Formats: sequence, C-alpha cells, structure tokens
Amino acid sequence: MFFLFSLNVIAQDEEFKTFLDHNSKKPIESLIELKKIYAQSVEDGNVLLEGQCLQQMGKLCYHQGHFRQSLEFFLKADKVFNNANKPLSLAANLSDIGVLYYYIKQPEKAMKNYLLALKVYKNLNNLSGQATIFGQIGQLYEKRQQYDSAFYYQKLALKINNQKNDKNVEAKIYENLGSIYEDLEKYDLATESFKKSLSLYQKQHNELGSIEVINNLGDILRKTGKYNASITQTKAAMTLAGRMGNIYQLASCCRDLGKAYELLNKMDSAYHYVTLGYKYTIDLYSEDGARQVAFLQVLYDINKKSDEINKLQSDKKINRIIAFSGILVIILLIVLGFSIFSRQRFKLRDQQLLAKQKDIEHDLTSLELKNLQLEEHNLKQQLEVKSRELSTHTLNLIKHNQFLENLRWTLQAMVKDDKRDQKKQMNQILTDINQRFNNERNWKEFTAAFEQVHHQFLENLKKFSNELTSADMRLIAMLKMNLDSSDISTLLGISTDSLRVSRYRLRKKLNLAQGDNLSAFIQRL
Repeated sequence: MFFLFSLNVIAQDEEFKTFLDHNSKKPIESLIELKKIYAQSVEDGNVLLEGQCLQQMGKLCYHQGHFRQSLEFFLKADKVFNNANKPLSLAANLSDIGVLYYYIKQPEKAMKNYLLALKVYKNLNNLSGQATIFGQIGQLYEKRQQYDSAFYYQKLALKINNQKNDKNVEAKIYENLGSIYEDLEKYDLATESFKKSLSLYQKQHNELGSIEVINNLGDILRKTGKYNASITQTKAAMTLAGRMGNIYQLASCCRDLGKAYELLNKMDSAYHYVTLGYKYTIDLYSEDGARQVAFLQVLYDINKKSDEINKLQSDKKINRIIAFSGILVIILLIVLGFSIFSRQRFKLRDQQLLAKQKDIEHDLTSLELKNLQLEEHNLKQQLEVKSRELSTHTLNLIKHNQFLENLRWTLQAMVKDDKRDQKKQMNQILTDINQRFNNERNWKEFTAAFEQVHHQFLENLKKFSNELTSADMRLIAMLKMNLDSSDISTLLGISTDSLRVSRYRLRKKLNLAQGDNLSAFIQRL
C-alpha cells in the first residue's frame, strides 16, 4: 500500500524549487540532479538546502528499496536540521524516518519518530503536520489489527485537517479509513471512503494516488461478487497506469483482472491477463535490475563525492585550527613577552623603591642611634654629676658628723668636770647636738640623691622584706656606696658595736643564710 511521505518542505534555492516542481523525473536523473544541488549547498555553506537534499535523496532511496542507504540519508538530514535549528524541516524528516521504519517492520521505532515529529508540530501549531502524523499512527494500529485505535487516530487526523483543509492529506486519510473498513469486511463503508479519497486525488491531479484507490475499489467489487464491475474499475486503473508508464501498477492490474476472469470462469481471458502480468513483472524486474545497478552506481559516486567533501572539509577545518593555533600562539607569545617586560620593569621599580626605602631606613636608624648615643652620653654625664653630688653630700655629712662627734666628746668631757656651774649649759649643748644627729632633712636630701644615682634601688629592696625600717634603708644605702664601718658609724651617729648589731638584724630581715656576705648581697642588687 502506498504511504504518504511528509509534505512540509521549505525550499530556499531556485534550483531546488525547480527540482521539486519536476520531481516526476526518473529516479537516476533525480538523484544525479540532487547530487549536484547537494554539492553546491555544501560548498556555499547553505545548511538548510543541504539538509533538504539529504532528505529528498532518502525518499528516492526508499522508493527504490535501498532502505539502509535511505535511513543513512534521513539520519544525516536529521543532524543537519537539528544543528541548524530548523524545527519544521526536522519534524518532516522525523515523519519520513517513521515511514521507513514502518515498511521495514520496526513499528516501535516508527512510533517513536512519529511522536517526536508530533511534538514539534504541536509546538509550531502546524495543523497539516499534526494531521499527517495522526494518520500515520492510525496506520500503525491498523497493521496491529487494533482497529479502535486506528479509527480514533484517523478521525482525529481528519478533524484537525478540516481546520487546514489540506486536500492531499484528506485524501490519504479517507484512503486509510477505506483500508480499515475493508479489513473489517465493511465493504459499503470502505467503498464510500475510497470514493471520497478518489474524488480528492483527482481534483489534485494525483494520478498515482488515484490508481491505488481505483484498484482498491476493484478489489471490493470482486470480494462482493460484482466481477464485471470489478473488471471495469481495474481496466480504468490499468489505462491510467499505462498512460503513466507505471509497469508496477500495470502488473498489479493484470493480476487483479486475472483473478476476476477466473471467478467468472473465463479461463482464456484469465490466462491472457495472468500471462501479460507475468510479462510486465519480467520487464519490471529486468528494467528494475538495470535501473538498480545504475542507481547504485550513482549512490556510490555520491558517497565517494561525499567522502571527498568530508575530507576536504576536514582538511579545511584542520588548516583553520592550525592557523588559529598559530595566531593564538603568536598572541600568547606577545602577551607573555609584554608580561615579562612589565614584570621586569615593575621588579626594577620595586628594587629601586626598596633601595630608597632601605637608604631612608638606614638614615633613620643612624639618626636614632646617634640620638640614643647622645641620650646615653647625657645620662652618663648626669649620673656622674649626681654621683659626684652624692659623694660630696656624703662627704659633707661625714665631716659634719665628725665635727659633731668631736664636739660631743669634748662636751662630755666638760660635763664630767667638777665645775657644776657649767653642767646645765653643757647638757643643753649635748641635747642640741643629738637633735642634729637625728635631723631627717639631711637624710631626705641624701635619699633623693641616692635614688637618682641608684634608680628605684630602695623600692626594689622592699620586695625582699616588708619589715625594713628607715634606719635599715639608710644602712643599706651606706653599704651600697661601699663605705667602711667607721664612716657608716659616723653618718648614722652610732658606735661600731651598735653598727654590728644593726647589720646582724638586717641579715635576719633579709633572710640571708649563715655565711652569706651582706655587703656582697647588696652590691648584687
């Protein structure tokens, strides 16, 4: 049974339009012309035309029975339309792939491609495309003898097509409905559907479709016992096939006439048409064989040319890649050279800045060092002055106390004298002298001078004991100055024995072990 290929073709090239307008040419001539258009489209970079040529070559191969080559062309077209983002052309090609799978008895793959095409047509709101796909799905269900589903999809296709009013699609749908009714042996309904289909085909001047439907009407008349009417219909189909030069249809009509005459028991006529049908079949196979050889030779040339084109494109692509890579390498080298130059320049500038910074830091360090040396020198001078002041002050205290000590011994001697009239006066002098020994002002001045020379020495000493008195602190200051015992006794206004007792008590307060030298301990602080 003839099956409708997708009719959604958008031709953008005048040469291709001319080819479509004269697509009744012989297959070989059509294939050669398509090959030229295809080669030109590849050279011009016309992607859409390239895909359309591949699709048409797939249809030609399909009609010639070269299904593997047909599928290869269809799949190449599918890839081209996908990459070019041409959804309408893609959907039409998917529909053609589905038809091919249908005829090589792979209904699952056929259904998959039909559904993909239907999805695209729905997205584009293309009613003709949807109607065509629903009709094709209905045929799948008919071959599976699932007639309810077959009717559903054919009627759905008819309903959708009524909105678009595509007569070719409508004719095919009625033909499909007639086939379903014929399978169900509902011959009246089948005849009605076939007549509607025939009327539409004739209005569209579709002679091949008309021959198919006339033959179907003849089959129904023969199955219903109307042999003479069947012969009339079949002869009409045969006349039309002869005018077209379609040997295949002539052979088919002869076989049907042979069956009808056999049923009428007209064996001579039956034998005549069976023999004639056999002759047409022989001619068909002979002509078809020669045509197939020539067709295969053209296919071989196309594949060879395609391989050459692919190789040329591959070489061009490789050359472009090499050229692009060379340019990229040059650009990278320039960028790298500029980066290295910039980096060296920045590095040199950083080194100069670092050198300047080091010079500045060196100058600042030298200046700070000089300032520190100057401060240290000033502090040493101040310390020497304070030390001299302390020594002078201490010496004055010693001389002052020695004077007082001598005066006290003299006065004590006078007191021991028997001259009582001087005793009271002498006692008063002694009292005054003793008061001078205990004058704290001199000691405060001494303490201040001492702390300036020995900074916070007395405060640090208190960390060793909280029991140190002012007298203890004075004794420690004298020991720190490394004065001998006689000078210390004079300064403190006590005897040597009293000084020994004071040193003993100080050792205990400082928790010094027996044998530790008090003076050495104080000098270490």
